[in-house]
Amino acid sequence: MPGGVFLYVDVRDVGNAHVLAFENPSAKGRYCLIAKALYTYEALNILRHLYPTLNLPKSSEEKVSAIPPYQVSNEKAKSLGISFISVEKSLKDTVESLKERNLISFTL
Repeated sequence: MPGGVFLYVDVRDVGNAHVLAFENPSAKGRYCLIAKALYTYEALNILRHLYPTLNLPKSSEEKVSAIPPYQVSNEKAKSLGISFISVEKSLKDTVESLKERNLISFTL
């Protein structure tokens, strides 16, 4: 699987940030809603830990180690009072939601 870096945010955090910004009269301008910069292999490793029997593509850490992660501040977003959902919880909730809807199936 191609490696790289992506900027992660849970969609529930995006919805929450919109509500917080709407309710806060001093909230002006744009907000970067980024919980974390994440290498592809890191996301795959989290999924492998949570779901060892899930058939996941291989990703090479060596190929992406030379790619520096993005540095984006989320301090302005945090000033709204948002607390970002962890990558681990987001990935687990996503997989569980897909399982509940019979969009994926596997045994643990």
